[in-house]
Amino acid sequence: MRDLAIMKALARRHAGAPCPAMPRLHLFQVDTPNEAAGLVYEPVVCLVLQGRKRTFIGDDILEYGPGECLVVAAEVAAMGQVIEATPAEPFLCLNLLLDPAVISTLLHDMDGLTQAAARSGYGVTQAGPPLLEAWRRLAELLDRPDEVHVMSRHVEQELIFRLLMGRQGNLLRQISATDSSLSRIRRAMAFVRQRHADRLTVNAMASVAGMSVSVFHRRFKAVSGLSPLQYQKHVRLHEARRRLTTEQLESAAVAYAVGYESASQFSREYKRLFGAPPRRDADALRKVMIQE
Repeated sequence: MRDLAIMKALARRHAGAPCPAMPRLHLFQVDTPNEAAGLVYEPVVCLVLQGRKRTFIGDDILEYGPGECLVVAAEVAAMGQVIEATPAEPFLCLNLLLDPAVISTLLHDMDGLTQAAARSGYGVTQAGPPLLEAWRRLAELLDRPDEVHVMSRHVEQELIFRLLMGRQGNLLRQISATDSSLSRIRRAMAFVRQRHADRLTVNAMASVAGMSVSVFHRRFKAVSGLSPLQYQKHVRLHEARRRLTTEQLESAAVAYAVGYESASQFSREYKRLFGAPPRRDADALRKVMIQE
């Protein structure tokens, strides 16, 4: 595919380099397969250019490769793993963080388009020729920085339009709706992230979402792949990892700060999610950050 070939060359040139004029566009390169690692997705669409990746969300396993897009419409906790990559043919991926304002503007212009409720907060879709062409034109602006200010918003709108018209369109439409089921679940997710160290109840979370406990629990798991309390645990562990890496605190102090009452339980659950004890994992991650 010509568009994929062009984008692969662009990704090799620009991977890892920030683009201030397009701060929501990120290019990634991974040279070798890696172990599954925990992460929290923001609403994003990820296009794989080369190699393959596997993402674990709750009980679901999503595997996708060249020309396929992962679409995530909520702040979902997941495990990500690159499964195909070599130094000669690394894993290459384009990520675009989703802007609800862009989606809302397009939906206003697409008035009358039938909207169905999204069944989950994530999915994988094949990128057809029109969508790949829009991705290519957006990526090519990295080589033409003088054009970014004018052209990027127009190309991004076309890219999102193509996604809205595709298999994951119903999922994206929910992002900009202020009172959709997805938006109410995202409101509860934000509540959990803001108060992750507190002893929260599912009743309190359901109240924030404006749902009954039974409906909330079912919809939350459908969107995130996790139960509400499992989601809070993942948020705590990710915040702990951030603190350990950037603030160099003792692991026990971090455990209590993020809401754990037992340092040993914290250490067990941290290792289960990130693959190593807290201090060892944070030290290794800090070395990688320094090298980059």
